[in-house]
Amino acid sequence: MVYISNLSDHEDQKVTLKGWIYNSRSSKNLFFLEVRDGSGICQCVVAKDSVSEEAWEAADSLRQESSLEITGIVVEDERSIGGYELQVTNLEVIQIAEDYPITPKEHGVDFLMENRHLWLRSQRQWAAMRVRNEIIYAIHMFFQERGFVQMDAPIFTGNAAEGTTNLFETAYFDEEAYLTQSGQLYGEAMAMAHGLIYTFGPTFRAEKSKTRRHLTEFWMIEPEMAFYDLNMNMELAEDFIKFVVNRVLERRHSELEILERDTEKLKKTVADDFPRISYTEAVETLRSDKMAKMLDQMVEDREQKREELKQEREELKKEHGQAKKWRKAQIDQRVKDIGGRLDQIEEDLRNIPDWRDSALNFEWGEDFGGSDETLLTMQYDTPVLVHRYPAEIKAFYMKRDPEDEKLALAVDMLAPEGYGEIIGGSEREADLETLRKRLTEHGLSEEVFGWYLDLRKYGSVPHSGFGLGLERTVAWLCGLDHVRETIPFPRMMGRLTP
Repeated sequence: MVYISNLSDHEDQKVTLKGWIYNSRSSKNLFFLEVRDGSGICQCVVAKDSVSEEAWEAADSLRQESSLEITGIVVEDERSIGGYELQVTNLEVIQIAEDYPITPKEHGVDFLMENRHLWLRSQRQWAAMRVRNEIIYAIHMFFQERGFVQMDAPIFTGNAAEGTTNLFETAYFDEEAYLTQSGQLYGEAMAMAHGLIYTFGPTFRAEKSKTRRHLTEFWMIEPEMAFYDLNMNMELAEDFIKFVVNRVLERRHSELEILERDTEKLKKTVADDFPRISYTEAVETLRSDKMAKMLDQMVEDREQKREELKQEREELKKEHGQAKKWRKAQIDQRVKDIGGRLDQIEEDLRNIPDWRDSALNFEWGEDFGGSDETLLTMQYDTPVLVHRYPAEIKAFYMKRDPEDEKLALAVDMLAPEGYGEIIGGSEREADLETLRKRLTEHGLSEEVFGWYLDLRKYGSVPHSGFGLGLERTVAWLCGLDHVRETIPFPRMMGRLTP
């Protein structure tokens, strides 16, 4: 058996593929079967005079997602998906599928989410998961090649990294426990043993939020580095993101094409140094006349795009009646895509007045909302590092700026194109008495955090770290509108199945 992804190694050879019918069409004495095997899609051409009568009848019986074993000669064809097709000599059915519920017609999000176990087979979802896999592989490569040790933080925890208001509480025998919101505190302990470590695992947030950036269960990558200050932390974060983006561009070009991702924008991401601005500078940007003008232009651009898409949709609908079957399928998909883009434009036009109000009236000391991050990133082609936030809105373990006690040595990396925060980090407070004071200020128990205080009693050193949200990063690199498409089975408010 050969996999579709390896067909280029078997040109002019007879091979056997095993997979599922993704799509099919017929023309006189030919069947054109698009077969997927998990590694890719291949067009398989069944000619009536080249196969047995049984194989021909089998080809005629296949429905979408039927499973089969198919044998033929690999032929190069630039017009075909993947550049190769199979000239079929034999075909055997494994199972004839029932009527498949997901069709090229437009389905609502709720329907697709209820059928997520099947939706994962569609080409766009398949491509997004392949990019996710590449990102994960690149993350491990980056840290392993730099001498980091991967370690695992517990999922059950008796204390919270940033308070318990957004945690899922659970019974743990006779004790009170929570599902972790971060492995960072444990990462600090492990860094004191190994110097450079990273954790990679699931985290949980009980925020009652239904925005396109939020999941209740998501994956975090959290490096922690002994003897690193804030600047070293930012340099590592920038190198890290550039490495991951380059890896995806190099190895997942075809998947990005399926997702219709503008790769030129991603290339710009890694072409220049990432801007670094202070929180105060970011606030000034939000309240500026330049921001007001940009918002006016945003409205104008979206209204123009709305009209262009509506016109394209009408032209496609007119073409549909006269189109051949294969073209109708293309038109159906494009009309579906246009519908999604129009929905997003309408949502933006509804939201822009609120974005304007939030930006132009932003008060120093507040935390940035999703719209504020979106507007800030629209000023840059690359991610931007925003540092030195007001200490009052940051966690107790973050070190204060020696030059201004009101500021924490914290940093967030905001992805361009409106994707917002993908990294949050800081230099950690290394002084024992100062950390005790911070626990008291935040109303946290010194007894619960006794083990954490021990890290400052025995060989405390300057150290820093950050956390990367995997799903937000996948959304950005794939150009997806919602994080629900970035993880195989998303968990959100009101979504616990399948």
